[in-house]
Amino acid sequence: MRVERMRIKRRLALTLAAAMLLLAGCGDSERVIGGDVVNVTTGGSQSGESREGQESPQADPAPEEIFKGYVFKVGDVTVEVDGDAAPVIEALGEPASYFEAASCAFEGLDKIYTYNGYEIDTYPAQERDLVSAVILKDDSVSTAEGICIGDSLEKLLEAYGEGVQENGMLVYSRDGMKLCFILQEDSVVSIEYRSTAL
Repeated sequence: MRVERMRIKRRLALTLAAAMLLLAGCGDSERVIGGDVVNVTTGGSQSGESREGQESPQADPAPEEIFKGYVFKVGDVTVEVDGDAAPVIEALGEPASYFEAASCAFEGLDKIYTYNGYEIDTYPAQERDLVSAVILKDDSVSTAEGICIGDSLEKLLEAYGEGVQENGMLVYSRDGMKLCFILQEDSVVSIEYRSTAL
């Protein structure tokens, strides 16, 4: 019974987070995305850490881009925030569900592709769709650094070091994007890769 209540709370939290992300373009982006910094601690050279062995999905990224920021990997597909969504969506195949709505921040449509265990959100820019967020929904998937929903704060800190507290989340920023973790009772309940472009 307690496990079922935890699952319902987790689903509600993730649904709320997805809705907030979709609506982020409609409001003041600094307030929604940046938030107030409550406590800042640094973890050394986190922003300069490299990730070895990362390859693009079956299509090459835009010529001027090499993977930057934290990336999400599913199988041999690498998803980069603010990267071109088309080759990623093609490589991943048919989503379990799809949603689109007029973008409040850009001309065109914001889109949400839901797969088993994760969701990819996009925004229209530069005459294509770019990835605005990747939201991990359960423990069947993990970050490239090996953290999944249900992991402990201790394991999270071992993987990423100290982060920044923003709007109730533990946030790691790199190359113009954010990797956000929501914790309850020292356990990860939500993981989101977010663009700061919105």
